[in-house]
Amino acid sequence: MKSNEELVKKMVNSGVLKTESIIRAFNKVDRKNFCMKEHEELAYVDNPLPILAGQTISQPTTVAIMTEAISPSKGDRVLEIGTGSGYQAAIISEIIKPGKVYTIERVGELVKFAKNNLKKYNNVEVIYKDGSEGLEEKSPFDCIIITAGAPKIPKVLIKQLNVNGRMILPVGENNYNQKMKLIINKKDGFEEIDLGNFAFVPLIGKHGFQK
Repeated sequence: MKSNEELVKKMVNSGVLKTESIIRAFNKVDRKNFCMKEHEELAYVDNPLPILAGQTISQPTTVAIMTEAISPSKGDRVLEIGTGSGYQAAIISEIIKPGKVYTIERVGELVKFAKNNLKKYNNVEVIYKDGSEGLEEKSPFDCIIITAGAPKIPKVLIKQLNVNGRMILPVGENNYNQKMKLIINKKDGFEEIDLGNFAFVPLIGKHGFQK
């Protein structure tokens, strides 16, 4: 792929991207702007890429699958755990305007990197803390998206969802080998949907893997 447009077209043609508002957001957010300078020539390849502190910017297809699964819409309040480069937050930002994205990152150098990448996104707030605890003071959220693998579904985060709110996260005891779970918070409990196998860096924190 030689352009963001080609990358998005490929994901539309493959059926990964389906929703018009999400497709528009992917077209508007150029992935190259969220990659390290030394990897810019690979920005439109459908693969994860290294960023800082041993972390990665997720594979575009994975970002598309997670975004489609939680179905964000205009005016939503969204929590992201694991800001990374800020790419996923930027996509969500474009979909939900004038809604708000709160995105949490525990690695200081990534907070700085993401804030720089997201400086034109006025409805995104980057927060430096342990994301596994969520952000209770800003809850409830319509969507929660976790971009790191948790050993189990953190109940503390389900409690921060609105009724009918959606949370997506990779779950598994083995690092880089998880099941993607979509959780829907219903009045009488929560529904859990398995979306298949994925590989993510581990979620570190009080309700994740202990470092």
